[in-house]
Amino acid sequence: MAPNMEINMHEFILEGFPTVQHLGHIFFLIHLLAYLTSTIGNMFIITIIWADHRLQTPMYFFLSNFSFIECCFITSVIPKLLTIFLSGRQTISFAACFTQDFIFLFLGATVFFLLSVLSLDRYLAICKPLHYPTIMNPRMCYLLVASCLALGFFFMVVPVAMLSQLTFCGPNVIPHFFCDFGPLTNLSCSDTRSIEILSFNLAFFVLGSSLVITIIAYIVTVMRLPSAKERQRAFSTCSSHFLVLSLMYSSCIFIYVKPKQASRLDSNKEAALVNTVVTPLLNPVIYTLRNKQVHQALRDALALWGS
Repeated sequence: MAPNMEINMHEFILEGFPTVQHLGHIFFLIHLLAYLTSTIGNMFIITIIWADHRLQTPMYFFLSNFSFIECCFITSVIPKLLTIFLSGRQTISFAACFTQDFIFLFLGATVFFLLSVLSLDRYLAICKPLHYPTIMNPRMCYLLVASCLALGFFFMVVPVAMLSQLTFCGPNVIPHFFCDFGPLTNLSCSDTRSIEILSFNLAFFVLGSSLVITIIAYIVTVMRLPSAKERQRAFSTCSSHFLVLSLMYSSCIFIYVKPKQASRLDSNKEAALVNTVVTPLLNPVIYTLRNKQVHQALRDALALWGS
């Protein structure tokens, strides 16, 4: 998706974090450690789930897909940020910039749709236990994951394709550490009102629909538990889930569900770090590593490797 340009511009410059660029090597190590921890944690989860037959259930199938997409999601952004911190190389070609923007938005939307599927899966497992095996059969599980990917693709390909056809007359400095939709729109010298309205509506729908489904499914699931002790235990588990969800949704709503405000773009960088650094670190712990079944599978695997 090559942009339509009136002057000879071949690349953008990612501003990154100029106020701390003199501490680039320190921040490189911090973000590298966070990236490796998140990636290794998610890949470890995928390996355990697929290696242990006891975890071959719909919930863990969705979690393994969630972990894989999360790895791809952060990989679309963090390696370039590491390059900026380490070498100060901030240039990115037009093609690479729009490709990064599309992959980031596509995988990000897919993650939110998958969160809705995970919450619905728990609702069916707890509230409809007799019908659950029939409803959540392997074909349905694959169909749901494929639907999440398809929805993420079709919702994001149109606005990014429209964005790539705008005219960019300069300057070419993006006040961000990756090619995000808002900063790119602000750099265009074309009329961007239609694309801003479209992106706002799409962001509102993706975030709003997945948030409503997730919250309602969690609340109904917990309230349908038969005993007060089970509800208390479920609330304890859900509280950690809601912590991560609140970080993810609040940061994305702050960035994407708002009118064009160029003066607030700098604060978008800090909010974007929540979704690209903080929550990817928390997700493996919150959604899987605190689970007793995963603990048992891990102990069995370690015992097998040690024998």
